[in-house]
Amino acid sequence: MTVLGALVAAGAIGTATAGSILSASSGSDVRSSLSLVAPAAAGGGWDAVARQMQQAQRENSIVNNTQVLNMPGAGGTIALNNFATLSGQSDMLLIGGTGLMAGTIQFDSKTKFTDITPLAVLVEEYDAIVVPANSPYQDLAALVADWTANPGAVPWTGGGSFDQLVVTDLAVKAGLTGADVNYISSDGGGEALAALLNGTAKAAASGLPDTRDQIEAGRLRALALIAKEPIEGLDVPTAIEQGYDVTLSNWRSVSAPAGLEPETVDELVEIVLETVATPEWADAMEKYAWTENVITGDELTAFLADQETRIRALYEEMNA
Repeated sequence: MTVLGALVAAGAIGTATAGSILSASSGSDVRSSLSLVAPAAAGGGWDAVARQMQQAQRENSIVNNTQVLNMPGAGGTIALNNFATLSGQSDMLLIGGTGLMAGTIQFDSKTKFTDITPLAVLVEEYDAIVVPANSPYQDLAALVADWTANPGAVPWTGGGSFDQLVVTDLAVKAGLTGADVNYISSDGGGEALAALLNGTAKAAASGLPDTRDQIEAGRLRALALIAKEPIEGLDVPTAIEQGYDVTLSNWRSVSAPAGLEPETVDELVEIVLETVATPEWADAMEKYAWTENVITGDELTAFLADQETRIRALYEEMNA
């Protein structure tokens, strides 16, 4: 069985049958067919990026036949480890990002980002620090004051492992340690919201797409945005503006297998750049509250190295 066949047999789901996916992957022209691997189940952030890329490429004839494969498990590292065996294959791309890089550290993955060919970072998604609307905390300073005075009495939650990294980073910048963080894991933004509203948690770090409607509806109060700069149309100060240098973003990336010729890599990067320049992608940016941050080339190499250092340090802090 081919590696791609194994992906399908392992439970990958996409927009076509296994047979047609195998057929689509047989072309040698990178603009003939592409399979986009989302290393998680349908419905999550990586899946959304893959499907929006698919739509943009189809609508604008950038690629003749784009398919999506879902390969969940172990923070994305199952898909990454499988993808690493596709050396020299130009018709498969892997969606990833902060969470996947974190997964390689958390699960001590045998495959790292440097073992494949990163093509571009596409967008960033920001967390917000939120509390229930009836919370006594009116600003981040008040929350941090109580937290630092009695860390265990301020339980936190979030929608995933990335959110725990953000809380840990805020703890360190507030003078606490990772061991001081009382973090209640939640399986997604909905569960984190429930923990906040029923009083199990007093504060949360959660992705802006998961919380913005609740903030605007008045059910949640946003105390801080975890971003380098404010977002237009959102009246929430950044953590930086409030004295806490916390800027870790949930970026999304796309990578190719290792072992490709430079001209093939250049063509794949061009395909990605054409995709993110389409009206369909612009609509997706607005729909999912993504912020554009396209990074390629040498800048991408430096960015990934910096992110690896930051995320590894936070995991060490969490497990100290």
